[in-house]
Amino acid sequence: MIENKDAFTDRIHSAAQFIKSRIGQVIPEICVVLGSGLAPLAEQCVIETVLPYSEIPGFPVSTVPGHEGRLIVGSLEGKKIFMMSGRFHFYEGYDSSVCTLYVRVMAVLGVKTLVLTNAAGGLGDGMNPAELMAIEDHISFLCDSPLRGANLDEFGPRFPDQSCVYDREYLELLLSVAADASIKLHKGVYAYTKGPQYETPAEIRALKMLGASAVGMSTVPEAIVAAHSGLRVVAVSCITNMAAGISKEPLSHAEVMVNAGKASSSSCELVRRFIAAL
Repeated sequence: MIENKDAFTDRIHSAAQFIKSRIGQVIPEICVVLGSGLAPLAEQCVIETVLPYSEIPGFPVSTVPGHEGRLIVGSLEGKKIFMMSGRFHFYEGYDSSVCTLYVRVMAVLGVKTLVLTNAAGGLGDGMNPAELMAIEDHISFLCDSPLRGANLDEFGPRFPDQSCVYDREYLELLLSVAADASIKLHKGVYAYTKGPQYETPAEIRALKMLGASAVGMSTVPEAIVAAHSGLRVVAVSCITNMAAGISKEPLSHAEVMVNAGKASSSSCELVRRFIAAL
């Protein structure tokens, strides 16, 4: 919760100023968050600067295996971009406002487009592990709102509209580039849960009745803050396992990492083609 508005705003601007002082004069307008399986995308980028999160004033530090914890500045498909190699989760012990602080920093720097990727459990009919899903909407009932507490007026209103968190033009573009590349891309609703425990079969049945096609422990707080900050958002889930009660095997992070790896090539190609098409 944002308790001290001025102190939190100073924290955002201090981080932005530090990043600005360490990169070139041209500030990227695109930020890509590398979820599970997307790390190889950084290797396809012409890297100019790498900033460990631990060096950025006010930044939290990622503690999850597979999340490197560094901000990359470089070029991909002729576009200058930021890459967040590792994100922050509520289950790590951070408040939702802290998990999403980087989104505020990106907004201050002038980023216009946020590309979110994640690993998720599949609920949708016809889905299989290692396939991808474009997020068209989300269910945030279980999310501690990152906007709770004092409103940051410089970013957005107290009661922001949520009718179109995920940019519809970007969604259509994502589906189009996937079709052109013959990448199988589902479309559906992503449900957020706090974690770190996986959901129970009863919870999955309830979420499926509510219309969810995938479930995970990230992305939604970030998308809420991005929308509040005026950023255009596009998001992709890698279906790394079928959710509890659908899968016949116990869920594990090892399975998530294996299937994220299997989907890595198509995930990276999809994001790369999307950026090229912007």
